[in-house]
Amino acid sequence: MNITFRQLRLFLALADTGSVSSAARMLHITQPTASMSLKEMTDSVGVSLYEVVARRVHLTQVGQELAKTARAITTEWESFEQHVNGVNGLTRGKLKLAVVSTAKYFIPRMLGTFCAKYPQIDISLEVLNRDGVVKRLEDNLDDLYIMSQPPHHLEIEDEVFMSNPLLLISSLDHPLARQKKVEIASLKNERFIFREKGSGTRMSTDAHFKRVKFKPEVRLELGSNEAIKQAVIGQLGIAVLSQHSLGEKQEQGDVAVLNCSGFPIDSRWHIVTPKGKKLSPIATIFKKHLSSKAKEWK
Repeated sequence: MNITFRQLRLFLALADTGSVSSAARMLHITQPTASMSLKEMTDSVGVSLYEVVARRVHLTQVGQELAKTARAITTEWESFEQHVNGVNGLTRGKLKLAVVSTAKYFIPRMLGTFCAKYPQIDISLEVLNRDGVVKRLEDNLDDLYIMSQPPHHLEIEDEVFMSNPLLLISSLDHPLARQKKVEIASLKNERFIFREKGSGTRMSTDAHFKRVKFKPEVRLELGSNEAIKQAVIGQLGIAVLSQHSLGEKQEQGDVAVLNCSGFPIDSRWHIVTPKGKKLSPIATIFKKHLSSKAKEWK
């Protein structure tokens, strides 16, 4: 087979965008040129690499294997470029992160201080629900993955870098907000507003209530911390949320944090990578930066 490095980049762009025209734009070439190059790749491999269904590209099994190989080659090359830049006294390149939605309350600030120190580094940040981050982890699309509940079905490297306390909150006018101490048994008649099933917060909350043998009455399941907070303010129920989603210095303002037995729930933030993945120099530096900055967050 005779496939060029530029063609591999084009095929990766095709895999990521699902569109020949979008892939062409990413590589700053015309669509006819991209189509011709992709046809040459298919002819060189000898089997179909993708098919177009409802105007969207879907990779075949061989195409998926080629995309996986192309990504590994590209990652190694980028790592080599970063190494050469480091030898020459330069720090530049690209850092790709995928984080769960609750991490958006602190990761951008940590990225900000990192970019201030290394302004020539380009950042790609994907903020998704846990399932979305796990899918990107499975496909090895990023350098690092930040989540509170690492998957058990994948072989991974996992490093805890910061605590993630989960707090029990209510509206300011809720009767429980006026109590100095709340026993978990007194919550049996309360209605809970939970994150969706599969989220890290929900998994930790369910595990905690199972440990203490408490079965909460669920009124709502919502897909964002902001929606849950507004539902609590609207007196639809009480909720369990990450401390980070309520403000860096506990400036909740419009919700009350209940002093309940068994809370905060002990949770942690994890830096996750596929097992055996060789981190780029920039990813290694940022990983150390995360651990350093985490000391400033309580």
